[in-house]
Amino acid sequence: MRGSLRLERRALEFGISVTPVREALKSLRSEGFVVLEPRRGFVVAPLSKRDVQDLFWVQAGIAAELTARAAPRIGAGTLGELDGLHHALERAMAARRPDLMEEYDHRFHREINRAADSPKLTWSLATAARYVPRGLYGRLDDWPALAVRDHARVLAALRDGDARAAGTEMRGHVVRTGELLTAHLERRGMWRAAGH
Repeated sequence: MRGSLRLERRALEFGISVTPVREALKSLRSEGFVVLEPRRGFVVAPLSKRDVQDLFWVQAGIAAELTARAAPRIGAGTLGELDGLHHALERAMAARRPDLMEEYDHRFHREINRAADSPKLTWSLATAARYVPRGLYGRLDDWPALAVRDHARVLAALRDGDARAAGTEMRGHVVRTGELLTAHLERRGMWRAAGH
């Protein structure tokens, strides 16, 4: 759904002049979050089903590469940290605490990305991932079990130092998560009116 972003209204809302609001909206426009329409001004950019699928395709590719790069570099300390996060994820699932699950999931992925020692690739992944707000995965019925199962597979491949398997498992994990999210949004009618 598109929402109009009136400069004056936003400036008043934040108690600032119009100039910083305009600059912020220009920045959001350059990142694809808003579009500038004649006689309407800035409006929130639509996000189609294909857009969501594409974003997860990009995330899957980058996350797979980061995980593959991490596999031969990962030390016992990081493996221990990942193992602890995985067990915490399992406990959070048993306690039906999706908020904690999301926290442990985020930390699990972050540790792998750090081990890859590829800051620009990690930055690229973060750029693609910011389209999905934190707190959303916990609303997906099948996500907790999927996260626990997939993380166990990624962790096993990392323990073995198998870069190819680790990357493949991570790619599958991100793709399956994207499929769950897309199905959830579709059931909630996100694209029904827009015809996406």
